[in-house]
Amino acid sequence: MSVYVVGAAMIPMGRYPHSSYTGLAVPPVRRALATAGVARDEVQAVFCGHAFGGMLTGQRIVKEIGLGGIPVTNVDNACSGGATALHEAYRAVSDGRHEIVLVIGVDKLTQFGGGTLPLVTEDWEVRQGLVMPAVYAMRARRYLAEREATVADLAGVSVKARGHGALNPYAQYRKPVTVDEVLGSRPIADPLTLLQCCPTGDGAAAVVVVSDRVRKRLGGEAVRISASVLHSGSPTGGFRDMLRPQITYDSARDAYEQAGVAGTDLDVVELHDAFSIAELVYYEALGLCPEGESLDLLRRGGTTFGGEVVVNPSGGLLAKGHPVGASGVAQVVEMFWQLTGQAGDRQVADARLGLTHVTGGGISQLDHGACTVHVFERTG
Repeated sequence: MSVYVVGAAMIPMGRYPHSSYTGLAVPPVRRALATAGVARDEVQAVFCGHAFGGMLTGQRIVKEIGLGGIPVTNVDNACSGGATALHEAYRAVSDGRHEIVLVIGVDKLTQFGGGTLPLVTEDWEVRQGLVMPAVYAMRARRYLAEREATVADLAGVSVKARGHGALNPYAQYRKPVTVDEVLGSRPIADPLTLLQCCPTGDGAAAVVVVSDRVRKRLGGEAVRISASVLHSGSPTGGFRDMLRPQITYDSARDAYEQAGVAGTDLDVVELHDAFSIAELVYYEALGLCPEGESLDLLRRGGTTFGGEVVVNPSGGLLAKGHPVGASGVAQVVEMFWQLTGQAGDRQVADARLGLTHVTGGGISQLDHGACTVHVFERTG
């Protein structure tokens, strides 16, 4: 059974220290339902992705719009939580269990007061200091050692992201930056500087997922979910190739097989650029270019407007922000806007086929704990 996104909304990512999870999420929930043309009492199930919201976050949100008595499932899969919520909604509709499902992603990182995200201290690698900036700094060091790359190339990813983010009213940071500004920002984990790391903040997004029968009845804008893939990491002892995140390679392969497309067919991609080096690594893992050619793809402008594939037109996590559980759903909102021609100044011309990708979690022996990839196709 075909599955569609028919309504999407989000709030501008930022810092909302005085807002609750409910306060963050209710506005985009209302707008997503309104843009879909779906009444509150038509929703048959809710999936809510978050990492730090505590118990019953989804129930606390939807009760504020008078929605209850239906299945509400909370999904914690670290940074992949919101995308996993969409995956579960996709399965519920494609399996015929429901026809109208609401997906929410929300998180509030200002509650921690700054610093790196808290990881589980029972993990022995975490106890040794392997927080996420350290992991990606290791990847950056390996990339610099193995490729003809410079720190200016790493900074170039952030320059592109901030340039895209300047066009996005929903981005947390909307000021373009230069390579010198990126490299001159505060060191975080060598060679990564502050402007090469995604900002912490708060955010919420929501989408409405429906069956083909409901899509035809509604008659409004719709984007088909051509593939929905979720993988968890495979334990690997000893050496791990820092430039080959196997979980993303596997997820992308399965998503392309499910959708019947290749990475080079894509017009627009929203990928998990939590750090500048991540984007370069994921170009190859997602098949946007052959292995070993990510640097050339970036340098020739192949991933910005006018290039072969526009990567993170929203500004990505580096500019838009990364409120963990909200990020995967916010990517889908951006993709819905892009494929329905509603992205404003950052609209990718003639966008027909898009992909979202988000990984989640630092855990010993795994390159990541979870990875979710979705492929979307414009209808009509």
